[in-house]
Parts: sequence; C-alpha cells; structure tokens
Amino acid sequence: MNVSRPSKGIRMPWQSMHIHRHLPDSERAPRLPLSFLPRTAKRYVVACAGEFVGTFMFLLFALGGTNVVNTAPAEGANSADLSANPSKIMFIALCFGMSLAVNAWVFFRITGGLFNPAVTFGMMIIGAMEYAKGGMIIASQILGGIAASAVVSAMMPNVLAVKTELGGGTTVVQGLFIEMFLTAQLVFTIFMLATEKHAGTFIAPVGIGLSLFVAELMGVYYTGGSVNPARSFGPCVVTRDFHSYHWIYWVGPVLGSLLAAAFYTFIKALEFETGDLEPDSEAAVEVPLDRESGGAVAADAGPTPGLMTRSTGTTDVFQKGPELEKA
Repeated sequence: MNVSRPSKGIRMPWQSMHIHRHLPDSERAPRLPLSFLPRTAKRYVVACAGEFVGTFMFLLFALGGTNVVNTAPAEGANSADLSANPSKIMFIALCFGMSLAVNAWVFFRITGGLFNPAVTFGMMIIGAMEYAKGGMIIASQILGGIAASAVVSAMMPNVLAVKTELGGGTTVVQGLFIEMFLTAQLVFTIFMLATEKHAGTFIAPVGIGLSLFVAELMGVYYTGGSVNPARSFGPCVVTRDFHSYHWIYWVGPVLGSLLAAAFYTFIKALEFETGDLEPDSEAAVEVPLDRESGGAVAADAGPTPGLMTRSTGTTDVFQKGPELEKA
C-alpha cells in the first residue's frame, strides 16, 4: 500500500508527520510504564494480552456466524432438524475456519495465534513453550472465550444458540473420540506448519484455518465441532447451562493434543527431515572457490586443480573467506 511507515508514538491531527518522526523520546506519546518489569514478565504480559484479544476476535466472529444460522427460521425440507442441513454445516465450518485463518495471521507475529487451550497444552508437551507461560495463556484464552460469548449474547437480538451438543444419536464415548481425533488433526497441523520452521511458515495460518474448516465439516453435526475447550466453556458460562457430558469437550481435546504430540515426537525422533527429497532451500549448486582468495572462479576459466567447492543455498558457508580488516 502507498502509506508511510508508522511513527513510534501517537500523532495528533495538528502535528506534522516529519516533525513527529524526529521528536525526542521525552516528547513522544508516553508508553505503558512497564520498564520496571523484567524482560520475561513483559513477554508474558504481551503473550497473555495477545491471546486474550486474539481468542476474543476469533470466537466473536465464529460464534456470531454460528448464532446467525442456528437462530435462522426453519425452512425447506430440513426444517424439522436444521442440524443435518448441509448448507448450515458448511456455513458454520466456514465461519470457524476463516475466522481462525484471519486472526491467526494477524496475531501470528505477536503470540503465535494459538487461541486454543488444547493447542497451548500441546506446545507445552513438545517443549515449544514454558509451562508457566502456557498456564497463563490458557487462562487468557478461556477468559477470551467467555468475553466473546458474552458480547455475542448481548449484541444479537436472538438467544445465544452456540453451545456444543451431541447430535445425531452420538453417544458420550463416541463424542469423546470424535473430539480427540479432530483436535489431534488440528494440533498436528499447527506443529508441522507453524512450529516447524520452513519456507512456507509465513502462510501457516491459511493451512491451520483450512484444518479447522475440515474438522468442523465432520464434527458440527455429531459433537458441535468444538476441538477447543474455550469455545465450549464460554457459551456455557454465559447461559449458565452445562450438559452432564460437558467434560468431553475438555478431555477430548487434551487427549487429541497428547496424541498429536506423541506422533510429532515420534517422527522427530526418526529425523523425518532427512527423508525430505526437496528441501526448502534452493537446489545446491557446486561453485568452485579459489583457495587463496576464497572467491569464486569464473565459469569459463576451466577446471583448475586444487580448488574446493561450496553449496549455494539460503545460507552459504565459505570454508575459507577473506578476513575482516583489523582496527
């Protein structure tokens, strides 16, 4: 976009952009007085605030869209049971998948865009996050889910109809395993696309959103497609109505996270990277190097004895390069 780089502080309408950019730090807009906090504490504050807002935004649009279709007037052949309406299932799945993709992409650089206690738990299991930080983030995500449910309930004229419930004759045990496998698929997708750094990491939120979309297509009719304890807990708190089987929306995702973490650890132990026939870096190209200068030899110079080679990829390592000048 044809916009300038933002300044570090807040610029008032009567201030010049050029002058504001060169103001001393003492005259800029004041920052939050967190300088007294240790660096680790600051990171925790940023992570918790980001996950609270991110979870809130994700569930605000996902639950809002779900409430729209769940409170819509019954029409057509499926008027007796809208839960089996394919268009309704597609609508809900798109609401959750697209909302997660957008908000995960927005918050990806801030907190990683987790928005799910089960995902956070999985990150702690594989060692990608400290347990203390993970516990605080989980609490923020649960609060974000409650806040999103409350705002949807207050804004929309209809009743809040976004609770996750068993449907289609699904038993409690079946619902537990459905939630487990759907969550395992989502968590493993996050492990491979976001936790494992590769050339396509920057578009990981798209794949994560599609993963949730696929999970919702299967799960909405049978369990409500929770795969997220914060998503199920928030509406129950707002409506003050908990089913006797509400526990499956906690135990199922946790078991799914453990399953995904176990398989991820297994393939890491097998060093799955060594079986990658097409690495993310550019194809290795052998370039002859002069032993004396460390520079490349011209292509038309012909073979020269006593030369070494290096591979040119995303990171080039010279076996012997020119030394830096000493002061």
